[in-house]
Amino acid sequence: MVQAIVTDIEGTTSSLSFVKEVLFPYAARHLPGFVRAHGQRPEVRRLLDEARQVAGGAMDDEQVVATLLRWIQEDRKLGPLKGLQGLIWEAGYRQGDFQGHVYEDAAHRLREWHARGIRLYVYSSGSVHAQKLLFGHTRFGDLTPLFSGYFDTSVGGKREVASYAAIVRALGLPAAEVLFLSDVREELDAAAAAGLRTRCLVRGEGPGVDPGPHPVARSFDDVHP
Repeated sequence: MVQAIVTDIEGTTSSLSFVKEVLFPYAARHLPGFVRAHGQRPEVRRLLDEARQVAGGAMDDEQVVATLLRWIQEDRKLGPLKGLQGLIWEAGYRQGDFQGHVYEDAAHRLREWHARGIRLYVYSSGSVHAQKLLFGHTRFGDLTPLFSGYFDTSVGGKREVASYAAIVRALGLPAAEVLFLSDVREELDAAAAAGLRTRCLVRGEGPGVDPGPHPVARSFDDVHP
């Protein structure tokens, strides 16, 4: 029996295009002005210093910004970049520049599963802060009360078996009682190797999804925990 569901975001609860066509370009457009306006805030200064260290060179803020913009183009999964993106997106959500995209079927089923007592979690390459922002600002309202917890790559890479083993330990449940939802076969393979149940979301958006041996769902309506 499934006691907990861990879900991916991009391509699973939410559109791939929202992240790639809305969030990333928004962060890139606003990054230079955000750093100029808020560069002396302690949390922003810390992230800029971390970015400078990752880049491995002595740089002024303008050079750090140029490096960050290049990382966005390269889709680099780096802590200081994700941290700064999260702060910029927070401002965008609060100003009403966009809403977090969640599929209607996902919002409906998440509410249903929560009402049934199934514990819900998120595991995404985006930071926990960014995850909470997305689910906190949807056209279906604030969905964050539905979730018992959030995981990002600080627990490990999404294609690594050890990451899912760590999540199961954090949940305190047998792996066989945890269901993982994703649209990426390599993530599902890793979760299955750690003993989790899996379901591959094939929504027909973007590049073709290879489900491999994993059961397929066209939407959350096809998931029956």
